[in-house]
Amino acid sequence: MIKVSDTAKKKIIDLMKDDGFDAATDYVRVGVKSGGCSGLSYDLKFDKNKGEDDKIFVDNDITIAVEKKSFLYLAGTILEFSGGLNGKGFVFNNPNATRTCGCGESFSL
Repeated sequence: MIKVSDTAKKKIIDLMKDDGFDAATDYVRVGVKSGGCSGLSYDLKFDKNKGEDDKIFVDNDITIAVEKKSFLYLAGTILEFSGGLNGKGFVFNNPNATRTCGCGESFSL
């Protein structure tokens, strides 16, 4: 399961609306791809369609789609949003990551 903090929920709803998506019916697609300074990086985008191999989670009224191959890397992750002057944007608090880079955008297991 992937959890969504209250601050991330508010930002997701705003961004989805700005991009022509509806948080009530569309998906936040979260995944992992090769790359970044620690080996793997996070991928976050909006999607109107559910894929055949997707696992679907609903937390804090946000529907999250994760491909099965990415789910093992993301199980237990909390998606947060850090704003303000020193904010990083979306932050993945991933209990599976053994090492992360300084910016928090990539990780390794």
